[in-house]
Amino acid sequence: LDPPRAVPDPYGWIRDDDRTDPEVLKLLKEENEYTAAVTGKLNGLRSKLYDEMVGSLRETDHSCPGRDGPWFYYTRTYEGKSYRAHCRAPAVGGDGDGDGDAMPAIEWDGTAESPVLPGERVYLDENALAEGRDYCDVRSASESPSHELLAYTIDHTGDEKYRLRVLNASTGEEVDHDAELECDGSVIWGADDSSLYYVEMDEQQRPHKVYRRRLGSSRRDGEKNELIYHDPDETHYVSIHKSSDRRYLFVDTSSMETGEVHYLDLSDPDARLKCVASRRTKVLYEVEHREGSWLITTNASDDPPSANMKLVISPAEEECADRWTAMTDERGRVLFDGGNDRALDDVSAFRGHAVATGREGGIPRIWVVSFSDDDDESEPNRVTRFRRLDFEEEAYDVGLGPNYEYDASHVILSYDSVITPLQSLAVPLDDRDDPTELRRVLKSKIVPGYDKSLYGCERAAVPSRDGATRIPVTLIYRKDVMERHSLAEEGAAAASVPVHLYGYGSYGCPVEADFSSTRLPLLDRGIVYALAHVRGGGEFGRPWYEEPSGAKYLCKENTFRDFVDAGRWLVCDRKLADPDRLSCEGRSAGGLLVGASVNQCPELFRAAILGVPFVDVVATMIDASIPLTAGEWEEWGNPNEERYYDYMMGYSPVNNVRKGAAYPSMLLTGGLHDPRVQYWEPTKFAAELRYNSNNYNNNNSGDGGRDGDKSGARPVCVKMEMSAGHFSASDRYKYLKELAFDYAFLLDQMGLVGEEEYDRE
Repeated sequence: LDPPRAVPDPYGWIRDDDRTDPEVLKLLKEENEYTAAVTGKLNGLRSKLYDEMVGSLRETDHSCPGRDGPWFYYTRTYEGKSYRAHCRAPAVGGDGDGDGDAMPAIEWDGTAESPVLPGERVYLDENALAEGRDYCDVRSASESPSHELLAYTIDHTGDEKYRLRVLNASTGEEVDHDAELECDGSVIWGADDSSLYYVEMDEQQRPHKVYRRRLGSSRRDGEKNELIYHDPDETHYVSIHKSSDRRYLFVDTSSMETGEVHYLDLSDPDARLKCVASRRTKVLYEVEHREGSWLITTNASDDPPSANMKLVISPAEEECADRWTAMTDERGRVLFDGGNDRALDDVSAFRGHAVATGREGGIPRIWVVSFSDDDDESEPNRVTRFRRLDFEEEAYDVGLGPNYEYDASHVILSYDSVITPLQSLAVPLDDRDDPTELRRVLKSKIVPGYDKSLYGCERAAVPSRDGATRIPVTLIYRKDVMERHSLAEEGAAAASVPVHLYGYGSYGCPVEADFSSTRLPLLDRGIVYALAHVRGGGEFGRPWYEEPSGAKYLCKENTFRDFVDAGRWLVCDRKLADPDRLSCEGRSAGGLLVGASVNQCPELFRAAILGVPFVDVVATMIDASIPLTAGEWEEWGNPNEERYYDYMMGYSPVNNVRKGAAYPSMLLTGGLHDPRVQYWEPTKFAAELRYNSNNYNNNNSGDGGRDGDKSGARPVCVKMEMSAGHFSASDRYKYLKELAFDYAFLLDQMGLVGEEEYDRE
């Protein structure tokens, strides 16, 4: 921008990077008090909703165990306790020989006192770590190669700055801790128990340095914490992981559009960090290792990059880009060519196989690649079979479960759908035809009181306004609700039903058709829950996300248009709802989606929930001093450039509130310590809505409406968590209470609360 242009920011004084300004804290306190006053009559309803949510939760439960050497590892939860306990139990044989992924039959009686597996030991109890704390998040809990030590990282504020501790896994005795060390939460062990690796963040909370730490060292002893990698590029984020065979440490550094991977041979104590392929602008790639070769997912291609990621293979050497070749099946057909039809996300290697995850037809998919098992060492990665695993339901979510063993004969998958609770499935890797009867259900999530036969779902393709795009929308409902709607006279008021529309649409992250027991209180009150799979997500691979036809940079508004078009389809074409019975919701970038959509079409919605919403787009993205901002320029654009400034100002919710328009009732939530979406964004948007909209009878007193007409037929409320970050409460019961608060607000504003359900004064 030359000359520079000012960003209108009348509420800029609300920003306080230190979170200590008395006036700002007073404002946030008053916002919470106002919201409490508006929703005060809903205490009983909130309690009822909370009880229903807890009632559909099997409070004492466990995750699916996964074998890692001599132990099975899993987590447990207990009735009345807010956090997980990390457990392990000896594997049969205990020496890692034999069937490395053999799964014993679980004969657990469902009580807290009974072990899930014989010999169960709790080696880390998050409930103990959370005592006396308002917030507690354990990001990593990683056992050492000998299984004698445990490294874990913990955050007690919600600011996503983690502390690293190492314990004796058997006794719980602390082996290593440096009070001055902060990291991003990831931790990877070296070849043995003597060292581990972690990632340090800069002042903007960008992961940028990788250190090797010798146990027992202190931060003051600089030579004990050895810097092995640093990326000064402010748009790149650094991460670490191990290859599936545990031979290599991978250091990934990538922006939204450009990637580079370095590797360290952990089997060689004298090894140095080497680069797989030097970064090239707009080329992304990720690396796995199998039997002397790199398995690489990449969009590398002749200009321009391929639409989706390809699967290529090369010798496990440094700077090998010129040796990348497409992986083909036994007939010479390319497995993943980067085309539009099949999107590849990731590849995990096993001794005789590889398992690929991705998408096809808008649905998550799993493919199994089988390799030659003959003794020809010259072709250990020759493909002998390539097959896709299929499932019976039309729409579902599937991904990899706890697969720790490189020599496994089965792959563990996690599967669910909008009406099928989570299952852990063991699928044979060697089976050629994959008959479903050979798939073993290791664990099915029990949802107390849930009767699957009462609920239904459907998936529709909604035409967008551009005339070329079909937007998938998944509907979840009680069958009796939809039957009554179908039988009602077409066009009659009685025919409409309340509908809640949810969306996200950014970063290439899809909204999956997965199960959520917390939806049940809405479904059981007659609400149809709709998932809008709008552009900007990754439902159809990278073209659904990238320019020119996705929703990024200068086509970002496709996300908002798709969402509004989905809402209009529900009202005008599907004739399911009417504007007084349609609500919407989104979190984080999904909050931007909702904010921009209600600005575009405020009359379409009756109520809206915006969780930690990114709504002050230009003022945030123009200021690189705000944590994590520079790396986002390759998602939204850099508004320091004129074309992006003009485009982003055209949709930034704070800057586009329609003066005098009647907006839906709105609940905006935030976290004081949120490093991703700063607390002042929902606060500023609420003030702007109150000042400019007609929700408070044009009360333009300059105070944002809080001291004007408090009756507000369509109130704008802010609920600020003073001891949480971006991901809401870490305590599972507190999280449900917060969700009950949101849903009570929604039901009230939608007119779905009976007089008998309100608190008596």
